[in-house]
Amino acid sequence: MVGILSFVGFTALVAIIAYWATRKTDESSSDGYFLGGRSLTAGVIAGSVLLTNLSTEQIVGLNGQAFSEGILVMAWETLAAIAIVITALFLLPRYLKGGLTTVPQFLERRYDKMTKTLVSALFLSGYMIIFLPIVLYSGGLALSTMFGVPEMLGVSENTALWLSVWGIGIIGSIYAIFGGLKAVAVSDTVNAIGLLIGGLMIPVFGLMAIGDGGIINGLEVLVDSNPEKFNSIGGPDASVPFYTIFTGMMLVQLFYWGTNQAIIQRALAAKNLKEGQKGLMLAAFIKILGPIMVVLPGIIAWHLFEGKLENADQAYPALVNAVLPAPLIGFFAAVLFGAILSSFNSALQSSVTLFGVDIYKQYFNQEATERTVVKKGKQFGILLAILSMFIAPLIANAPMGLFGYLQEVNGAYSIPILTIVIVGYLTKRIPALAAKIAIFSGVGFYLIYLLLKYFVMEEGALPHYLHVMAILFVMNVIIMILIGKWKPNPVAYIEDYTKQVDIQPWKAVKPVGIAIAGLVIFIYIYFAQ
Repeated sequence: MVGILSFVGFTALVAIIAYWATRKTDESSSDGYFLGGRSLTAGVIAGSVLLTNLSTEQIVGLNGQAFSEGILVMAWETLAAIAIVITALFLLPRYLKGGLTTVPQFLERRYDKMTKTLVSALFLSGYMIIFLPIVLYSGGLALSTMFGVPEMLGVSENTALWLSVWGIGIIGSIYAIFGGLKAVAVSDTVNAIGLLIGGLMIPVFGLMAIGDGGIINGLEVLVDSNPEKFNSIGGPDASVPFYTIFTGMMLVQLFYWGTNQAIIQRALAAKNLKEGQKGLMLAAFIKILGPIMVVLPGIIAWHLFEGKLENADQAYPALVNAVLPAPLIGFFAAVLFGAILSSFNSALQSSVTLFGVDIYKQYFNQEATERTVVKKGKQFGILLAILSMFIAPLIANAPMGLFGYLQEVNGAYSIPILTIVIVGYLTKRIPALAAKIAIFSGVGFYLIYLLLKYFVMEEGALPHYLHVMAILFVMNVIIMILIGKWKPNPVAYIEDYTKQVDIQPWKAVKPVGIAIAGLVIFIYIYFAQ
């Protein structure tokens, strides 16, 4: 009962703070609703970006991989810091100069309307079919297990899962659809504080359990007893072989942190470039510390349970139940609930933005007022949320290793989108035809690869999927350049400064970026064996 009360109390506190902070936000304009009036400061941007990224499929999934493989899976966290630095230095100044609300808006200006529509459709398809249902499923499963919903309500596990999924979906929809970006961002910031506290409690209590009450002693015992788990260099059979860091891994990170609408929308809402760059750099630094929450607990679970769990993805929830004092379980569940909500409502709110700005106004009603665009976007969001809530419980038999599976499947649209954005900014005359061909070839060839890998070829016969992503990226860039040589645009593209926000860069952005990159390299060298 104490756990349930602390869960309800913390969740209600977040809702009240979010309402109070956003009660005067103007939602009649697309900037007010979709970008919080372009008013976000560095701390809010960093908190929202981090919590949008961090959810149950990552906390549970990465710790599950760490349980099996050790610290080498930290690549998904530490290398993200470098991608965020590149975004702050290269992409964000260009985004804010153009006054963008969505990334596909740039693609319309640089290429044409059809390119923008294709990319918006890819984003929406990915969110609806892959991301939103998996977030709801993994979150519903975690909360149902943590609170013992089947036993509490006297229902089957499947019924409990449906109830948990719909509970998360409805509450997340209220935040995202009716509150707009600022409500999402403010609630994210409050939840981020709770997640940092709660997330750090798990390894602390875990190390104390190993070290007879001492954290340092527990860490020494953990490292001495499991040296093989502290090697940052992944072998050829690892989920993240070391050499993939220099190929597809960096491309996946650049797509996610630099062009993924659900993530970059927080930085697009910055009050100016300085605040946007400060927010991203703060997020990058904190991201380096991410393995403490999403990798170390998995290794602690390996030691504590002697590697005997039937399913590696059980490592984190099993550790929570084993080491966390009972009165704190409710608080931690509330924090986890906030992380689940964040990923769900951030992707949902970005979907509302993409549909309203890029599809409805473009193809259904070009004369629509901004108030109408916001209204239709909300209606689409409600429909998308309901569809996701129906799909989520049906993926109970999803493949093992959910986090890796997500990364692999997302490659179908991540690399084509990254390709045309990067080429679009680095060149001036490559035509829209090249972008369209790159989209279809990137998606088509990657789907062929997945079909061959899972249904035709023997295991291990094909290259690692991160290598395939790098190959397709290079191939698509070459295709676009050749088409640009063959049929260049007669007029060079110039990015106009819309003066929506001040784009004077933060003076310390380059030194701080170099320091962050150096810290990542140091960590890899330190743990290399």
